Amino acid sequence: MEQNRPQWGSRAGFIMAAVGSAVGLGNIWRFPAVAYENGGGAFFLPYLFALLTAGIPLLIMEFTMGHKYRGSAPLTMTRINRKSEWLGWWQLAISFFIATYYSVIIAWATSYSFFSFTKSWGNAPQDFLLGEYLQVGEPGQLGGFAGGVLLPLLLVWIVTLGIMFSGVKKGIEAATKFMLPLLVILFFIVVVRALTLPGAVEGLNAFFQPDWSKILDGKVWIAAYGQIFFSLSVGFAIMITYSSYLPKKADITNNAFITAFANSSFELLAGFGVFAALGFMAQQQGVAVEEVVSSGIILAFAVFPQIINEFPVASGFFGFLFFISLTLAGLTSLISIIETFVAGLQEKFNISRTVSVAVGGGLSALISLLYATKGGLFFLDTVDHFINLYGIVFAGFVEVILVAWVFKELDSLKQHADAVSDIKLGAWWKFCLMILTPIVLAYMMFDNIRQDLSTPYEDYPLSFLITYGWGTAALAIIIGVVFMFIKPLSRNSKEGL
Repeated sequence: MEQNRPQWGSRAGFIMAAVGSAVGLGNIWRFPAVAYENGGGAFFLPYLFALLTAGIPLLIMEFTMGHKYRGSAPLTMTRINRKSEWLGWWQLAISFFIATYYSVIIAWATSYSFFSFTKSWGNAPQDFLLGEYLQVGEPGQLGGFAGGVLLPLLLVWIVTLGIMFSGVKKGIEAATKFMLPLLVILFFIVVVRALTLPGAVEGLNAFFQPDWSKILDGKVWIAAYGQIFFSLSVGFAIMITYSSYLPKKADITNNAFITAFANSSFELLAGFGVFAALGFMAQQQGVAVEEVVSSGIILAFAVFPQIINEFPVASGFFGFLFFISLTLAGLTSLISIIETFVAGLQEKFNISRTVSVAVGGGLSALISLLYATKGGLFFLDTVDHFINLYGIVFAGFVEVILVAWVFKELDSLKQHADAVSDIKLGAWWKFCLMILTPIVLAYMMFDNIRQDLSTPYEDYPLSFLITYGWGTAALAIIIGVVFMFIKPLSRNSKEGL
């Protein structure tokens, strides 16, 4: 019943949980690399524009949907229109697939936290990562478990599911209130230390030096929208689920602004730390900063250990702080991701939270073992690429089109948000969601498909990409449709309105 629906204990608890879901592992290395590759300091103009015209409007929309219709993504979509339940399940399937591999990256960070003390990676961190630690084999081949990954992965799941079993207030909110401030404090210490290293200024100059010639390049603006879309956790049910736990009088619009700007502030902090450290590394090697810049997993688990090796004092301690920060960032996001399908299963089948966590979280943990094998890196890289580009982006596009154009819900959502918020929504909000955001997302989809059809992703075998890349993205949609027809929602779809 509605009166038994869990609620956040405080507004701060909700904001911390929402920010924690956005401030994930990817923010620490993705944003600095994207900004550097797209004009440095000049990138902040399209980034801010994208935040105001897509990020915040989408956050407000999803916050309002969850708050008004008081349900997980499938139940919320059903209460908007019974024919749209499949979209909610599609978004939950996306979250499920992300949880299966995201947990493994957290396990890597956990291992590296302790590797830092002895610098187990030696003088060739990338060789250690791919050879000794991950024991990378061939694409499509399992090759047995990588023992160093399996044990920390089990630990990650024990901690995560333990928090999930405790519920929203006593589990998720309590854990986030502890982990998010600790994450910020620890990462701030790492950033301050990086800023004091020789060469840090050159690294920051490379990061912030504006290249105004790129400001008129459409790809730079698309990159800004892509960064905002991925970093705010919109499009795959997290924010809808979390906002459904808000009290009825919660200030939706203000919460969305705080969440968005807090996330962007952390991304900027990450940029300071990453490029200060890269500037130091470049000076140590006697090369230009651009020669040591990389992105993705390699930056965190290959480049940063090399930087830690060259720290003049207390290198092991600061290495531990960096990687434990990655672990905490990952855990806060993983918890929010799992909550989406835990809540969905609980409402769909009218089961207890304990059963829902055991089934949804347990199955996710079981599948995650695939990525702990010696071929796991290839599975992870492929699934991540396709589920992000053809899951999150596509689902977000469909969500905006359905809500704004097909079901014409924006006026109703605006009225609901204005009734409980100090900041009133103007015409800009509807324009962004009805015109600007759909156009940008549609172009992103078109460009991504064009690139992946013209050149196989990472030159992986085509059969491998079809099975684990395109196949996973398609399977998420199929799951969405199948779950809609398995059984009617166990609760009255009008309940809570």
